[in-house]
Amino acid sequence: MATLTTISKGGVSAKISSMGAELTSLSLDGREYLWQADPAFWGKHAPVLFPIVGSLRNDEAQSAQGVCRMPRHGLARINEHRVAEVAEDGSSVTFEFASTPETLEAYPYNFKLNMTYAVTGEATLTQTFAVTNAGDAPMPFSVGGHPAFNVPAPGSDDEVFEDYAIEFTEPWTCEAPTIAEGGLLTYDMTTTPVENADTLPISRELFAHDAVMLTDVPGNTLTLRGTKSGRGVRVDFPDFRYIGIWSAQGESPFVALEPWTGHATLTSEDDVFEHKRDITTLAPGQSASYTFSMTVL
Repeated sequence: MATLTTISKGGVSAKISSMGAELTSLSLDGREYLWQADPAFWGKHAPVLFPIVGSLRNDEAQSAQGVCRMPRHGLARINEHRVAEVAEDGSSVTFEFASTPETLEAYPYNFKLNMTYAVTGEATLTQTFAVTNAGDAPMPFSVGGHPAFNVPAPGSDDEVFEDYAIEFTEPWTCEAPTIAEGGLLTYDMTTTPVENADTLPISRELFAHDAVMLTDVPGNTLTLRGTKSGRGVRVDFPDFRYIGIWSAQGESPFVALEPWTGHATLTSEDDVFEHKRDITTLAPGQSASYTFSMTVL
């Protein structure tokens, strides 16, 4: 049965569920910034993505250790994680998820994933993925975050969804692939969501084809902010090359900002796990960590 752990420091408070080590609340002075998983739109808050981000073709890929069979975004989000450590001052918590006979049937690699959440500033929560290859073969994987934030942000009741924009640290131009059938990515059809601009307006049309994936964002920083209130959230993701921006279809009152180290299988790729673009491979016994932060405004 899932349990909740609360961490806090100053005015920042966060709650994390043992199911999936998923962040379920992020508040500042009692104002809730994290999407509260209304199933009418999307029944999740902030899933942990591991050992894949996005989809494999037909949920399956070959690997050096055997066949990988996993649903979209992998295994971490659908399994229980144990609480490994809570800071004495209650400002951080670390969860652990390790391979089991059941996970080896889906992903034939022995691993350990530690998820640490820590209040690290007056309005900042950091989320750290620590991945260890606990087996005797090279281990390919990707990790990603998927936090969704309330739009309008708390305290900005006079705003609507379209009053929000993504801000970048400088003007830039990018092309984004389209999400194709089966959740794969294709560069056969691209959009240019940002063209020599430092802002990306939020609109329903922006998400007509699911998520927008941005690559090599300047400074690995973006801010989701109300143009009237100035309220929102900044995400800093120095360890992640990609970030997805997504909202569910309809009148969903949230936007997800998703730092990723990798992404869904490309339509132009084969079905060998190790061949996926920007896949990370750890040698036996090796570990790697990836951190992003969320600062509420």
